Amino acid sequence: MELSLSSIQVLVKEIKEEMFSNIDPYSFVSPSAYDTAWLAMVPDPQEPGQPMFKGCLDWVLNNQREEGFWGECDGHGMPTIESLPATLACVVALKKWNVGTKEVQRGLEFVDENTAKLLGDDHFPRWFAIIFPGMIDLVREVGLELAFPKQLGLSTNIFGERQSILEREELVGEQYPPLLSYLEVLKPADDNLIKESLTKHLSFDGSLFHSPAATARAFMATGERECLAYLQTLVQRCPNGVPPTYPMDEDLIQLCMVNQLQRLGLADHFTQEIDHILAHIHRSYYNQESKGGSRSAIATRLHKDSLAFRLLRMHGYTVSPRSFCWFSNDEKVQDHIEKNFEFFSSVMLNIHRATDLIFPGEYELEKARSFSRKLLEKYVSVGNGERSFLKTMIKHELSVPWIARLDHLEHRMWVEDKDMNAFWAGKTSFHRLPSFRNEKLKKLAAKDYEFRQSIYRTELEELTRWSRKWGLVNLGFAREKTTYCYFAIAACISLPYNSALRMMVAKSAILITIADDFFDSHGSLHDLNTLISAIQRWDGKSLNGHCKTIFDVLDDLVKEIAAKHLHSQGSDITNHLQHLWYETFVSWLVEAQWSRSQCVPSMEEYLEIGMTSIAAHTLVLPISCFLTPSIPDHTLQPNQYETLTKLLMLITRLLNDIQSYQKEEEQGKLNTVLLYLKENPEADIEDSIAYVKGMLETKKKELLQHTFIDGFSDLPKHCKQLHLSCLKVFAMFFHSSNRYDKEDTKMLKDIQQAIYSPLHVGRTSKVLTKKPVASYSGSKEHRIINYEFGQHSKYHSRRVIARLFSPISRRGCDILFMQPKFKLSLV
Repeated sequence: MELSLSSIQVLVKEIKEEMFSNIDPYSFVSPSAYDTAWLAMVPDPQEPGQPMFKGCLDWVLNNQREEGFWGECDGHGMPTIESLPATLACVVALKKWNVGTKEVQRGLEFVDENTAKLLGDDHFPRWFAIIFPGMIDLVREVGLELAFPKQLGLSTNIFGERQSILEREELVGEQYPPLLSYLEVLKPADDNLIKESLTKHLSFDGSLFHSPAATARAFMATGERECLAYLQTLVQRCPNGVPPTYPMDEDLIQLCMVNQLQRLGLADHFTQEIDHILAHIHRSYYNQESKGGSRSAIATRLHKDSLAFRLLRMHGYTVSPRSFCWFSNDEKVQDHIEKNFEFFSSVMLNIHRATDLIFPGEYELEKARSFSRKLLEKYVSVGNGERSFLKTMIKHELSVPWIARLDHLEHRMWVEDKDMNAFWAGKTSFHRLPSFRNEKLKKLAAKDYEFRQSIYRTELEELTRWSRKWGLVNLGFAREKTTYCYFAIAACISLPYNSALRMMVAKSAILITIADDFFDSHGSLHDLNTLISAIQRWDGKSLNGHCKTIFDVLDDLVKEIAAKHLHSQGSDITNHLQHLWYETFVSWLVEAQWSRSQCVPSMEEYLEIGMTSIAAHTLVLPISCFLTPSIPDHTLQPNQYETLTKLLMLITRLLNDIQSYQKEEEQGKLNTVLLYLKENPEADIEDSIAYVKGMLETKKKELLQHTFIDGFSDLPKHCKQLHLSCLKVFAMFFHSSNRYDKEDTKMLKDIQQAIYSPLHVGRTSKVLTKKPVASYSGSKEHRIINYEFGQHSKYHSRRVIARLFSPISRRGCDILFMQPKFKLSLV
């Protein structure tokens, strides 16, 4: 374990030095092979037989991938659909200057052999339908030939889709990005049309929609000096391959890096770096009002504004919803987004995430959330395969609220996501984190996740032994939730690697479950009163049976927590803990008395008891005493709970009641849903649930405000975050059903993913451009196949390799990977 921790610390140090030591922000975004190739095509006006930007041509020559393509890979190191036009652009650039003959051939082979595999279905993204046919035409113009259109019959579909787009759209119409931004692959009737378009749409910096490729084509057609100045500035700023957009917003790049660290679960390793970046961002966003600007920049601006809002608000900064909700009051902008909803899907996802953090009275955010959700649902319903990873993320966002998602599992999802290195959408590709940076971050994230898993497995084993030692596993009357309790706490509450606090909370949750069940269904009123009296005196000598077991576990737990607090903090909180638990047990007794006497309390009376009996505060407050800074001891007293704690108690009670009313009605118990029906005879069950959900949403917004804004709560920041984590655990258990009471298949899978299952972050073999070379030796009974597949053989799965040797695989084979060779052993 120490070795793993040491390797994590070494990686963290390396990344800090390489990524956060006055590094050029442009180095965080991969060069665009497509755009760099277009600059490589530009001839020198003084020497037309030579490239103007030889550095770009050299970049193309030196940056072909081993598999034969150009362009950035996805987060798992595999080529994407974006690599197809990028590869053709590079092939054309090399052919134009008669260099790189071998590279040209390998690039054409890659496109021929992988186009169908990468496209996947008959739907082509708009940008691809415009760009790819244009590049095919250009390849043919320079005297090269592609085999795949003839072999696969894709040519008609792709060219037909392109023609439909060209007939339907204007050069600068409502579509985004506009057709004119794809000037490099369009065929205007003459250069006058290009000059006319440039006069109207050339940006102040000399670019055409900030697109290096389109601007390069415009310069080649017109010789426009402003375009030349833009291209020269671009190459001077980015000599090692140009980005897909220039200039780029450097603040947006930094925000994307912070977002990347958070979603990979690495934020705790880079707190100072994140704080520094967000402090800078906040200064530029201070008192920010609605923004103007060109329509062509809407997507990028909204992406940045919504991302900044979410990150700043989550880190305690005061930011106004106007900083990104400016679009919701502009009907033209909204209409533009709706008409281009597919392109804006990733932007709408960002906006929807930002609106997770709504405070009371923020109607602008409500409006933005409704708008973004409508378009996301529309995007998901459209039967296309474009950016399927994005569709998966959107479905996840729409189906499971942020408040009901556990951080540890969210981190796993991002680490395993094949497009984990994608930042924001551009004209023909995503702006991506470069491979060499992505690999280090991915490696650190994987190590961190699996290191935590190893700790969680050890702690869960220890917790299980504790439950067995006290006889809590087979009591007969109680739900056995040792694994559930530990999983929820470990997967949601961000605590150091080796944390005794996780065990304290988990033990408390197990005891709460057992004691609550005892009061609900098993103990007689005499037993319950006897146990309460013992807890009041804190003396269990006269107890026996289950009462004694419960008291002894409680007594041992309180002593353990108090002793650790005395050792670490220097004060004795034994009495405070005893009073806290006594209050909780009394609330269970009151509910038991109500149930057995058929008493119907008022809603106010019920909530006063129910807020305590849900026991969320019993979990959160003791552990808060160990945080730095810790809460004052007196905040453990019932009459001195902070508003944030009371909100947590109420919300968790309402979450439970919405999903448990049917079971509790069968048991003769009452809760808020059933009490509302009794107090409002004209209402039906849907009305009652809607009423409770409305109350829940209102209080949830208040809790978020108290959590994220200073001045609403005197509790320290880490304690407030702990309250939020506790709420997320309850929301996870009671989001769509009562997952805590039943054996939930999805829950069991989540537990496996969080604690046991290894990460899946290796390359999957989507493309295979090299032909295997095999030799055979040995008898028919035991034949050895020596199979060589070059340096990338480790990336090909057993199933894929077996399929390569289909006659052999039908007989069965055991594949032993040996780098760079491995053997197929037939037994």
